[in-house]
Amino acid sequence: MLPANAQAIDPRQAEGDRLMQQGKQLYETSQLRAALNSWQQALQIYRALKNRYGEGWALGNLGAAYGSMGNYAKAIEYSQQQLGIAREIKDRDGELTALGNLGGPYLKLGDYSKAIEYSQQYLAIARQIKDRRSEGWALGILGLAYAYVGNYDKAIEYSQQQLGIARQIKDRRSEGWALGILGLAYESLGNSAKAIEYSQQSLAIARQIKDPQGEVRGLGILGLVYYSLKNYAKAIEYAQQQLAIAREIKNRKGEGVALQGLGGAYLSLGDYAKAIEYSQQQLAIAREIKYREGEGAALENLGRAYRFLGNYAKAIEYSQQSLAIAREIKNRKREGVALGDFGATYHFLGDYSQAIEYGRQSLAIAREIKDRLGEGNALGDLGASYNSLGNYAQAIEYSQQYLAIAREIKDRQGEGYALGNLGVAYYFLGNYTKGIEYVQQTLAIAREIQDRRAEGLTLNNLGAMLLKAGNPTEAEKMLIDGIQVWESMRQLLGSNDANKVSIFEGQAMTYRTLQQVRVAQNNPIAALEIAERGRARAFVDLLTERLSSGSTNPVIATAPNGEQIRQIAKAQNATLVQYSILYDYFQIQGKQVWRESALYIWVIQPTGEIAFREVDLKPLWQKHNASLKSLIVGNQEFLAVRSRSSFGSTQPQPNLPTLHQLLIDPIASLLPKEPDARVIFIPQDSLFQVPFPALQDESGTYLIEKHTILTAPSIQVLDLTRQQRQKLANQQSNSGKALVLGNPKMPMASAYIGAPKQQLSALPGAEAEARSIAPLLNTQAITGAQGTKAAIVQKMPQASIIHLATHGLLDDVRGLASAIALAPSGTDDGLLTAEEIFDMKLQANLVVLSACNTGEGRITGDGVIGLSRALISAGVPS
Repeated sequence: MLPANAQAIDPRQAEGDRLMQQGKQLYETSQLRAALNSWQQALQIYRALKNRYGEGWALGNLGAAYGSMGNYAKAIEYSQQQLGIAREIKDRDGELTALGNLGGPYLKLGDYSKAIEYSQQYLAIARQIKDRRSEGWALGILGLAYAYVGNYDKAIEYSQQQLGIARQIKDRRSEGWALGILGLAYESLGNSAKAIEYSQQSLAIARQIKDPQGEVRGLGILGLVYYSLKNYAKAIEYAQQQLAIAREIKNRKGEGVALQGLGGAYLSLGDYAKAIEYSQQQLAIAREIKYREGEGAALENLGRAYRFLGNYAKAIEYSQQSLAIAREIKNRKREGVALGDFGATYHFLGDYSQAIEYGRQSLAIAREIKDRLGEGNALGDLGASYNSLGNYAQAIEYSQQYLAIAREIKDRQGEGYALGNLGVAYYFLGNYTKGIEYVQQTLAIAREIQDRRAEGLTLNNLGAMLLKAGNPTEAEKMLIDGIQVWESMRQLLGSNDANKVSIFEGQAMTYRTLQQVRVAQNNPIAALEIAERGRARAFVDLLTERLSSGSTNPVIATAPNGEQIRQIAKAQNATLVQYSILYDYFQIQGKQVWRESALYIWVIQPTGEIAFREVDLKPLWQKHNASLKSLIVGNQEFLAVRSRSSFGSTQPQPNLPTLHQLLIDPIASLLPKEPDARVIFIPQDSLFQVPFPALQDESGTYLIEKHTILTAPSIQVLDLTRQQRQKLANQQSNSGKALVLGNPKMPMASAYIGAPKQQLSALPGAEAEARSIAPLLNTQAITGAQGTKAAIVQKMPQASIIHLATHGLLDDVRGLASAIALAPSGTDDGLLTAEEIFDMKLQANLVVLSACNTGEGRITGDGVIGLSRALISAGVPS
């Protein structure tokens, strides 16, 4: 029996308590949906019992769980209900918890005013009831909130207070958090040394207390710090570690954040294929776990990647989805970022009015939520758009406002950007002195905060400005310094060929501008040295490394000087023709427009004599509204090299100069007269698409009728492939049979990325070709079902000559995904990609790719990334 004064415990109350405990256990093991289910059931029981205390705590737990899942609207809804009940029943602990649960979601939604408001209330109660642990966490949220709004002094102040409390009460987890926020704040202030110091301490604590979630967070912060330092190799390294731990502990949200870091790093490297790959993985995870903020972030990165690829329709599509999510979850900060991305895309499209409209909307949101950093970024984008419109007064006004904000919040990177915008505006106004003065301030900041990328870009801009201002000597100094910055950045990437190629895309302009300076100084041979130094560098490093007998150290090869270039021409016993396309800004209809300005051509005779010619390209667009690139595309269309459906009419425009007139006529007298004499063309950019043998002079004679023609990505690559040939000649291992393939059983393949796979058509002519050639090489032709990928890959390393007559598949987004079509077998799809060939060790003297598209690939400053490059990298000289 119960005592007379005892009350029987309602079994429903016990069940509610059991469900609360069960939910807690599930939550701690990251089984969030199951935890939600337990707490929902407990909530119903407590409401039925009119147990306001239990109801409040069930609501609080639901709010915390929805916050962890990224559903911040729900988190706020439940936490607001808990707050109301706690205040009604004067439950100070419940009120404290509810306020703590409200600060975080508002922070994530970008509503920093509300995040700060609730966190200040949270802090006040924690201090009043002397709850030191909660006081520390309140300070932590305030520190992060102020970091997000760009008030780094306050962020540091609150985080230092949190750090002091955490160390006093020995709360190691809170200590790690505070150190992480200090790392973020100092990174934003440009103090990279302190940023790394604090971030590493935060990571060390997580590892000491065996807190894998904290370790994931610490690695993420370190990755972000190195990302901001433009040390993408380190950023990727930390993100990969973060990804591995997140996957090990099945932290899907942390996995998504790591993938976001990788996507962002590869985006900045210009490796858009990898950026898209990682962002797509992040998007899939975010959708799977219904993490809307992560989904929006992934869409944001995808939009940017497609914008940089020039696929503006896709960029706008992804930005629209990102914007829709931001508005749905009421994340005002992300909404502002999405609108800024729209503005950037329209800026790329040359629609500056639309860019300005979106920039203004982004600016309005930043001001509404008191996001000073976002406000500054929007002002900077508006300044850049007005610069492009030629409205320099407005550009200066916005850039001055940006400068004031950047200085107020101590955003040194933003300060440099604002000063750069002002420099450009005054430069285009013709005030070179003021323009140069502002850009010199930008350079000083970039060097102070060790922003190597900004330093390189600023040195490039200073060089161009000094050249226009009539000071080529100073311009040369700036540009040489800029090249040294770029080359030191590439050295950080070690042996990563793909990353070196990607990062070089943003660096090529410095090499071109220095060529202009040296031609202006009447030193065309020094200009040739820079033209050679500014192409195929990743390829040269790779070939040098592979020739250096298994050296494990990354190789950074030096470019040849004028005398070495002469020696290479003599060794080749050929006439070398090297081209460089120059660009400049021109004012057209009130806008600053980037156009081809000149073509530099060097001819290096087999005797070592070097001649230089310059072709003015401005009349192309001034008189004919055409470009060198449009002439090349039209020529390909005329020759039916490309699909007729791609480019419309094949009729050449009247009075347009021909490619022969632009590329060959200026040097015709310098070329050999004997048809057997070799001429090796070294193109650049769109010139890689020129079918040199098919160019016709005024009499209709093809160039191939006059000369024996080859092409190469650079003079130094020519020399390295000659060394490969010598190495093969010294080895007696390349005595294997020739390998001849024609018309294998065709695999299924996509016509382009994302398209459904279709059966490739058979090539009976390729089979006849293989059967005709095989006897000449004393071998049997491989055709049909025998031409499997597995069989061909096995035979290739032993073959002395390889002849492949089949379909070639071009991937001009990610050149290493270009492929040769072979018969599928087992689990393989039959496609031998350039990436797979790249890692082979071949000893063939010659590979013939007899198919369409096999010579093409993604055109970069490093040459054409595709099948031919992969084969040379694998050891084939020709």
